[in-house]
Amino acid sequence: MSITNAFASQIQNRNFLSPVGFKFTINRVPKVSFFGNSVNIPGLTLGLATQPTYLKDIDLPGDKVIFDDLTLRFLVDENLENYMEVQKWIRGLGYPESLAEIYNFQNENKNLQQPDNSQLNLYSDATLVILNSNQVANFKLKFKDVFPYSLSSLQFDSSDTDIQYFTADVTFKYTIYNITDMNGDPL
Repeated sequence: MSITNAFASQIQNRNFLSPVGFKFTINRVPKVSFFGNSVNIPGLTLGLATQPTYLKDIDLPGDKVIFDDLTLRFLVDENLENYMEVQKWIRGLGYPESLAEIYNFQNENKNLQQPDNSQLNLYSDATLVILNSNQVANFKLKFKDVFPYSLSSLQFDSSDTDIQYFTADVTFKYTIYNITDMNGDPL
């Protein structure tokens, strides 16, 4: 390998990715997005096929990619506005008291930009923008067909001596995510 090729294969930008440099938005629950203070880039796992042999089974690449969940932690405002946005979304999807709940839910937020397959107004798209070391948008992840399926509880405790403001975790399922530059071109 020549010296020129060795330098060409090196990382050009020597800055590290910062865990505090992000902006997360989800169309259906903007109040949750505003107070978001932790979010993950979900991992993915390739399924495996096993080729049996008489000595040892051999693992081979499979054909399905399994995407981990998207989890957002957000600060809860004292009027529970952002917490209730998510709770209403989950209750609307699950209609725990009556079928009317899902119909009311579907009619809410019709003016939001919804994914193509959301005739029922159940999903939302989400965007995670990752900032560089200068706090400038560097690249983004676009999540398609996002919906929440888990919202953490809020535990009140009058014996606490130090006030820790409430945070809640909401976990989302989605169809797929893609990582692109800020122009929408794949990385």
